[in-house]
Amino acid sequence: MKNWFECGPFTVFDLETTGMSPTCDRIVEIGAVRIDADGSRREFKTLVNPRRPIPRSSTMIHHIDDEMVADAPTFAEIGRDFLDFAADSILVGHNVRFDLGFLQESLNREALPLWGGKTMDTIKLLQKTHPGLISYRLQYLRGIFQLDDVSELGAHRAGADVEWTVQLLAIALERLLKNRE
Repeated sequence: MKNWFECGPFTVFDLETTGMSPTCDRIVEIGAVRIDADGSRREFKTLVNPRRPIPRSSTMIHHIDDEMVADAPTFAEIGRDFLDFAADSILVGHNVRFDLGFLQESLNREALPLWGGKTMDTIKLLQKTHPGLISYRLQYLRGIFQLDDVSELGAHRAGADVEWTVQLLAIALERLLKNRE
């Protein structure tokens, strides 16, 4: 059987933001893991200075506050670095539409090239490979699939959510590959 990562390369990413609107809110953290077709992994993690206050309601979710991002680079400073990191890969997210909306809006705002590559959503993938689950929320799936505990990274922080999404991608692709045998 082919290894799931041979279907790649994949860049699994997650963003933390100041709110829910890509046009009104800003990115405060980017986490990504690139898995190349040989199985090798590289990480891209950074806090991002949104150049505006982070609402308390958002801080309560991801635990990122104004002090933490005060000396962080702005999206204008790291946007191209992220594009270079993800280049020629499939961009994967759990509910990728949300993160991709923020990414594209941020790239556009800084006059950087938009992401033009392929994307994959682990929610849609899992709905095909594991239909009928009560929920496809990341926290629910952590329990159902007994994902590795990366809680030291903190739930709703980009690093932890990326690690869990990588595990879900592997589970779904392994099932697809097994069903094709």
